[in-house]
Amino acid sequence: MGLTYIEGIVTGPAGTSRTVNFLVDSGAKYSLLPLADWQAIGLTPRRRMTFILADGTAIARDVSECYLQIAQGEGHTPVILGEPGDEALLARLLLA
Repeated sequence: MGLTYIEGIVTGPAGTSRTVNFLVDSGAKYSLLPLADWQAIGLTPRRRMTFILADGTAIARDVSECYLQIAQGEGHTPVILGEPGDEALLARLLLA
């Protein structure tokens, strides 16, 4: 079974948009934007949360909100603000 990617458009608070190619992660509760993408649309951290990865590792990351459009729908959503090396992930809630 292969990996599934989906294209989405993310928009920040000032209306700046960017197209992002997301890896669909059926186990993720939050979507993740890579560093370059969230900085480009002007997001800023709103809170810090701890997340448990599939291998049991705990990581702390900043979280913000953006407007996200995909073929299945659109709306405001919380997003993890990625750090260098992080890949764009699309959470399962956005596909429901």
